[in-house]
Amino acid sequence: MPFILIYVTNSDLKDAKKLASHLLKKHLIACANFFPITSTYWWKGELKDANEVVSLLKTRKGNWKKVKSEVERIHPYGVPCIMKLEVEANESYEDWIKKESKTNELGRSLSQQPLQF
Repeated sequence: MPFILIYVTNSDLKDAKKLASHLLKKHLIACANFFPITSTYWWKGELKDANEVVSLLKTRKGNWKKVKSEVERIHPYGVPCIMKLEVEANESYEDWIKKESKTNELGRSLSQQPLQF
């Protein structure tokens, strides 16, 4: 069962953990990892440098649209980075991801309550 990693940039570890916790409570993801990074990018005509935190969110392929929608809805960035990477892993790990991200089978509904940053 192929699954996906969703790469999301965040302003700091606190925001990254809030976002991941929100998605974990909805069983949209099975796991999140956090990495500090330094980013250089164009923003509104200016070259910027920033310290950020990347979240790698692990879930089943079928949850991509729901996760993307939730991140877009609650992320504090006006233009959040949300990238999908299709990956494969050892069978027991993929089974664990499938078990822990059971949104479709459990029929959980997505809350419309915004996350406070």
